[in-house]
Amino acid sequence: MQASPIKTIVIAGGGTSGWMTAAALATTLRGQYEIRLVESDEIGIIGVGEATIPMIQIFNKIVGIDENDFLRATQGTFKLGIEFVNWGRLGDRYMHGFGELGQALWTVPFDQYWRKLHAAGKVPGLEHYSITRMASKANKFMPARTDAGNSPLNQIAHAYHFDAGLYAKYLRQLAERSGVQRIEGKIVQVCQRAEDGHVDALVLASGERVEGDLYIDCTGFRGLLIEDTLRSGYEDWTHWLPCDRALAVPCESVVPLTPYTRSTAHRAGWQWRIPLQHRIGNGHVYCSQHISDDEAASTLLANLDGRPLADPRMIKFTPGMRKQSWLKNVIAIGLSGGFLEPLESTAIHMVQASIQRLIEFFPDQGFNPTDRDEFNRQSRFDFESVRDFVILHYKLNQREDSAFWKSAATMAVPDSLQRKIDLYRARGRIVRFNSELFAEASWLQVMEGQNLQPEGYNALVDLQNDAGIADYLESVRSVIAKCVDVMPDHAAYVRQHCAAGKAAVG
Repeated sequence: MQASPIKTIVIAGGGTSGWMTAAALATTLRGQYEIRLVESDEIGIIGVGEATIPMIQIFNKIVGIDENDFLRATQGTFKLGIEFVNWGRLGDRYMHGFGELGQALWTVPFDQYWRKLHAAGKVPGLEHYSITRMASKANKFMPARTDAGNSPLNQIAHAYHFDAGLYAKYLRQLAERSGVQRIEGKIVQVCQRAEDGHVDALVLASGERVEGDLYIDCTGFRGLLIEDTLRSGYEDWTHWLPCDRALAVPCESVVPLTPYTRSTAHRAGWQWRIPLQHRIGNGHVYCSQHISDDEAASTLLANLDGRPLADPRMIKFTPGMRKQSWLKNVIAIGLSGGFLEPLESTAIHMVQASIQRLIEFFPDQGFNPTDRDEFNRQSRFDFESVRDFVILHYKLNQREDSAFWKSAATMAVPDSLQRKIDLYRARGRIVRFNSELFAEASWLQVMEGQNLQPEGYNALVDLQNDAGIADYLESVRSVIAKCVDVMPDHAAYVRQHCAAGKAAVG
């Protein structure tokens, strides 16, 4: 028999994860449930997740966000991929661009034909067959032209850079307009039911009790409900991802306004660069066992493009995940559920994925254990698959300049990742497991970009003659180059369509 429906949802914590959850639930549940969000102005938010991946467009569309309006409100810019500097060897650069590579060509994947001819020196590098990579190099941007048929202009995949604090405020306004009640206050106690240990109420410093049926923990690394109260447990992945600290600092903007994030590997970690309209977001993710905090700060400040606008702010973290994201009547979303360093800009997507999973397995007051177990299984799969992709960047380095990088290159990796590396090393094959987040093109770009060379290629490539393959590859390269030529400058596009402070047109 169906148990009684949930009536009240309480979200503990605001920030990006809390307000994304509130906005999505308010839209999906259509006013049929009471949604309350508790947050305190005394407690700051992490706010380093300023770069995203293309799936955020789906979330924004679901909650009714207009792209240009949202970018104006969040000082946002567009993102076509991530440039990696010094990740293979010192001096190496490559781009992980969004979207497709090349065009489908006969029997086997496009890159297999490219690999054969590139090894023979007959065709240029892989980036020439990606419109997002070539547009990034030229600082060009435009959204996909849905009326462009099979043209590469219809295959432009993009995401955003934005101020995470402003995004949370934007989502708060949207959620409150949809009926979400915000309660100001610091949570000082979590009450549990004696009979089953379910959370019964949150007690605020004012003495107010906030009661609900379902609780969403968006309290950050601490995990006030899922961990401090329910003791879910945490799985530590430091042995694979040894970076445990980050320093974040904004700096003045410079030109050109690049349509991509940059990740630059340093001696004991890496530095992010995220260009916004009003500033550049920067941060140094590092391993405290290999570099001091002062040296990490000096490295960060010495590699800024403009004058720093604040003192570096430190964030300490342990990479890993909660052993159970859903426990009793509490579901952890965001940092309370787990953390992976922002190398591939996945933090906000993991929030989005958790929200989607909550909607798919939305409980009644029975909190069915089968639904809960599947929710947790899928959460684990998401975290582990992204974990493997992040570990890949470290494992494939060939740097000899520090103990940190030497250790990363020789470490044993999860079996799931080793299988992917072995398949690629043999014949350049990439197998996507169970619709994991990163598609074949993403794995290819990192593996090829960091100099992992397959021993051969798919034998069926030889069904086509080299001249025919070369002609086709050249046609793809030429069409992409022509498309990039007609694309507008990224900064010009932002000024015309979504400049902060500029009123909407029409």
